[in-house]
Formats: sequence, C-alpha cells, structure tokens
Amino acid sequence: QVQLVESGGGLVQAGGSLRLSCAANGRTFSNYAMGWFRQAPGKEREFVARIRWTGAITYYADSVKGRFTISRDNVKNTVYLQMNGLKPEDTAVYYCAADTGAGDRREIHDYSYWGQGTQVTVSS
Repeated sequence: QVQLVESGGGLVQAGGSLRLSCAANGRTFSNYAMGWFRQAPGKEREFVARIRWTGAITYYADSVKGRFTISRDNVKNTVYLQMNGLKPEDTAVYYCAADTGAGDRREIHDYSYWGQGTQVTVSS
C-alpha cells in the first residue's frame, strides 16, 4: 500500500515555472515506477511523464517534452515534476501515481495508487 500526496500547484503566468512534489509513505517507494498525469476541465486524464524506479529512465508525453522534467529522490520518498515554459493549455489538476510494472506504461489502469491531485493554472 502506498499513499501519495501532491503539492506545489498554483497560479502562474504563461512562460513561468512550477515544481510539483509528490510525497509517498511506505518503505517500498523505490520499488515503484512513478508517473504524473493531468486532467483539464471537460477532458480525460492524460499521461504526462513517468520515471523508472532507479530514476535513470524517463518518459514524456510529446506535449511536454523539452519543457517538463520528472525526477525522484528515493531517500526522501518523493517524486518531482519541474515544469518550465508553462502554457495556458497546461492548466489542469495534476496527479501522481505509482506503478509496480516496468517499461513504458502510460495508461491509467497501469497505475495502482493515486494522489488526490494539485491544481495548476496558467494564465495568458
């Protein structure tokens, strides 16, 4: 069982930056691949980024590649999403999620545990 708590969301102007954090409880955090998803109003939840348990391999949605960076600290049981060059279309609730599987997994059903989400709003 893993409990996830996101933080770091807020209101930012277009072109600005935010850093999201996701703190996990449990001693087995390093066993999980971690992902970030987002859901905009009226839209389905979509994949944003994923990081393997070692932190050495990452995956990104095309829409955020080159602007967002996912990282993790297995000592602090925390995964981060650094978001630069934010655009109004990045406005959404951002969720972190934990997955016991390996490889490039981007589907919601691949992830067993979810946080409650944090709101990111980008003004134009």
